[in-house]
Amino acid sequence: MYPNDGFRELDRQECLRLLAKVPLGRIVHTRQALPAVLPVNFCLDKDGAVLLRSSAASELVRAVDGTVVAFEADEVDAVTHSGWSVVVTGRAAVVTDPAEYERLSRMGPRSWAPSPEEVFLRIEPELVTGRELVGGRTQYGVHLNS
Repeated sequence: MYPNDGFRELDRQECLRLLAKVPLGRIVHTRQALPAVLPVNFCLDKDGAVLLRSSAASELVRAVDGTVVAFEADEVDAVTHSGWSVVVTGRAAVVTDPAEYERLSRMGPRSWAPSPEEVFLRIEPELVTGRELVGGRTQYGVHLNS
């Protein structure tokens, strides 16, 4: 991070608090040795893990189960040129424990595209980073219409 660049680094707790406020994010994984990014709805578990719900037969589930992925969510205000972005990096895994699956079925995210056989993906928050753009262009006396 460059000093005085208008951004403020966020600590882990603040990152998780902000993530809990938004319903959509993006999962970043590898597909055929290239980066792939998919928008997904999600929620956070009590330990800060990112939870996704998807079709058991989906390409996403096959691609990420047991691999390290990144998950990003943000919130931006185009009028004030402000906002934040949080990235969670960690291992993704399909939840296989029946008791855990039952618990997540009650509290976990609801798929926006339901399928007959769904699974939960858990991304363990090994690295959580974030930054906030404070003040945007108005910070330096530049008008928003410039």
